[in-house]
Amino acid sequence: MRVLVTGASGHIGSALVPELLQAGHQVEGLARSDDSAAKIAAAGAEVRRGDLDDLDGLREAAAAADGVIHLAFKHEHLATGDFAAAVAADLAAVRAFASALDGTGKPLITTSGTLMLSLAGVTGRPGTETDFAPGGPRVDAENFVIALAERGVRSCAVRLPPIVHSSLDHHGFAHILIDIARRTGASAYVGDGANRWPSVHTLDAARAYRLALENAPAGSRLHVVAEEGIAFRDIAASIGRKAALPVTSIAAQDAAERFAFLGGLVGVDNPTSSEVTRKLLGWEPEHPGLIEDLEHGHYFAQG
Repeated sequence: MRVLVTGASGHIGSALVPELLQAGHQVEGLARSDDSAAKIAAAGAEVRRGDLDDLDGLREAAAAADGVIHLAFKHEHLATGDFAAAVAADLAAVRAFASALDGTGKPLITTSGTLMLSLAGVTGRPGTETDFAPGGPRVDAENFVIALAERGVRSCAVRLPPIVHSSLDHHGFAHILIDIARRTGASAYVGDGANRWPSVHTLDAARAYRLALENAPAGSRLHVVAEEGIAFRDIAASIGRKAALPVTSIAAQDAAERFAFLGGLVGVDNPTSSEVTRKLLGWEPEHPGLIEDLEHGHYFAQG
């Protein structure tokens, strides 16, 4: 299968491209910079120059492919607080892919997050693949993708946990939490820290994307989650041990000041089941869990 991958040089893309090539697929990776293009070429994939704002280019690339995996997101807007712009660009890109794939039966695999389950009002139990919100940031794109099943697209939305971890991760939430702890002098959690975050290893996530491309039924919501929920205080404690910092509780009203754009998320309870996904794809995570990965130490190497 000839597969267009956005975000091919990024965290998950750097694991997904080899995964796809080793499975016998051809890969064309979207690159918006010379550095990204060099990484994609070095991995053995073809390079297509462009970005998420080039909607005509996205349509053209999708039309020439046998399937699309959309990983790219304008994460740089998170740091500047312009999340709305990143969300709008993502939805526009998804619509561009859809216009090229309508009626073809080809797969379109897009990316969302399990934290969006909070918009669906899921409380007191693990969120499941059947849970969804009627609308909201990133949710609108996910719901649009699921509806493409009625338009002859083998569409699938992958929900990733807030922490996808491995030595391939250089800018994700784990790094952000560590950087905040170092900057503030303590590794913090909100309240009693009993709220739970799910996680998955990068290599396990890459394999799930490949299996979704090959086998996921049209209109599937998938939870690419290895660990259903880790108490946030345990994540904070591991960061504190490895960074040689104290671990402290903070009040919910102080979360925004300490955690910046993550302030509204660090106290969210987000246990997430992946039982349906595992059965549907025949997927079983094989790589280390988050705490083991944090304790390994690579997250704390300072160059």
